[in-house]
Amino acid sequence: MLLMKKTYSLLILILILLACHAGAQNAAPKMHAHNDYIHPVPFWEAFANGYESIEADVFLHNGAVVVAHEEESISPQRTLEALYLAPLREAFSPALGKRRNLQFLIDIKSDPYQTLAQVVKVLEPYKDLTRTADRAGVEVVISGNRPAPKDYVNYPDYIRFDYQSIDRGADVPWQKVAMVSFAFKTFSEWNGLGRMTDADRHAVSDIITKVHATGKPIRFWATPDISTAWRALADLGVDFINTDHLFQAAAFVHNMPRERYIAKTKTTPYTPTFASDGKEKKIKNVILFIGDGMGLAQVTAGMVGNGNTLSLTQLKNIGLSKTQSADDFTTDSAAGATALSTGKKTKNRYIGMAADATRLENLSEYVRRFQFNTGVITTDRVTGATPSSFYAHRTDRGMTEAIAGDLSTSGLTVFVGAGEEDFTTSRKALQDAGFTLTTSLKDISTSHDKRVGFFAAPGDLPGKTSGRDNYLPEAVDATLAFLTEKKQPFFLMVEGAKVDSGGHANDLGTVVEEMIDMDKALASALRFADANGETLIVVTADHETGGLSLPQGDLAQRQVAGQFQSNDHSAIMVPVFAYGPHAGAFRGVYENTEIHRVIVELLKKYYK
Repeated sequence: MLLMKKTYSLLILILILLACHAGAQNAAPKMHAHNDYIHPVPFWEAFANGYESIEADVFLHNGAVVVAHEEESISPQRTLEALYLAPLREAFSPALGKRRNLQFLIDIKSDPYQTLAQVVKVLEPYKDLTRTADRAGVEVVISGNRPAPKDYVNYPDYIRFDYQSIDRGADVPWQKVAMVSFAFKTFSEWNGLGRMTDADRHAVSDIITKVHATGKPIRFWATPDISTAWRALADLGVDFINTDHLFQAAAFVHNMPRERYIAKTKTTPYTPTFASDGKEKKIKNVILFIGDGMGLAQVTAGMVGNGNTLSLTQLKNIGLSKTQSADDFTTDSAAGATALSTGKKTKNRYIGMAADATRLENLSEYVRRFQFNTGVITTDRVTGATPSSFYAHRTDRGMTEAIAGDLSTSGLTVFVGAGEEDFTTSRKALQDAGFTLTTSLKDISTSHDKRVGFFAAPGDLPGKTSGRDNYLPEAVDATLAFLTEKKQPFFLMVEGAKVDSGGHANDLGTVVEEMIDMDKALASALRFADANGETLIVVTADHETGGLSLPQGDLAQRQVAGQFQSNDHSAIMVPVFAYGPHAGAFRGVYENTEIHRVIVELLKKYYK
């Protein structure tokens, strides 16, 4: 009964692993499960994680082929058949899906001739599992103690050998060689941290080229076993990457295609004049840019993708903001944006409401006492957490219909964003409140109406990688033209919402393209600020998303190599950039609520 329970538990584990990691099977480069037998569930862990090559060390012990690393650890029950061949039969059964190609590396630790003779006997009942020209299956590769090369031809067709030289002597039957393997330390002392020296890189690259010239794949053993090494070896063209870290390496390799990105778009950064930057002079207009999910890594990713420069990175007044919410170490967009709009920490999911559920005055409401016009622009829905924090007051960001209703009773002068379908029941209220709903951004720029709104899409806007056009920069240009025509001071919030989407999806391409797009919109605002001379621009984020790090990249190719720690928000500090009059007030490290407080205090100097 106990054995049955163990078998049942193992089967459940196998099915879970297969379900979770089936997508890794087509990943490149190929991964080799080194010392596979030391893992809690030999064979199955590697197989379920999509490994293309699995290794087992074997000894001939009392006439049986047993799996062990050294003689002292031999256990008679751990036979090659029990740990690998019987599981292979089950793995290739119709119940567990389609057969696939798998390299099974048998590393012989005892006498090569006697041991291999017994290995062949053990393999014989399983030869129907082997790979042929018209059938996927197992290719058995013998490594470690091997017969002399001239004797390779004496073994069955389904057995080939791991060769450890590029010397193709006359006695080496090359058709029986499956791959060429070397100790990594023969060519490099690199420990996987940082990068290889030029000399080591050349030595490794040279031997890879020579092996490939023979028509065989290459593997190194005793390589550094961390992600930077896996990536470097894959870049150099190593065919099988050694690892003892099955889950980590499988996840890394599976995500590699998405964790490298060469930017598709490029914008010419705007270089500000700095004529008004940091000057103690009147602030007429305030433009607050919020890159949703934008941390320093996201800024860097966009910068590298744009040729190592952005309009944003021209700015000189820089600070760091702490983003914790009132009820959590890690904020969401609702609490993060509410802190920026009201100057008060609140609970996650709250929109424009204090932690005790009382209504808070936001920046849009505050500046109207000084006859400011106000507006919001977003690549999100207008009812999204960030834009709605500047006009709505609700205890849950999910109260979409109520939030939409708040827009008509707000004092906003202009709104631009997606999500028209959210206003099915409140569209008439918007019009009754004096909003002219335009059909294009161009109509906003030429409008003389008192209040205007533009819905960019019925539902969500696509991301830049999915075909969104020049919407955000054009929205900024059109809205600035509309507000300027009114000849009154204004406050405008502009959100680049989909940097956050890239973080949640662990999609580096989205992060890069959305950062470049937001920077293009910022360039428009900076040009306006320089022409106007009385405009303060503040650029920050509500939080960082994804725990993005950038271990590698290529400035010449505009390539970013990034890794995400999670698919949710993180609590690391986010950058604050400022430009225009009094921009120096935003230097330092402070709570996100200070951004609101400083803007208010600066305005109090000039408006009573």
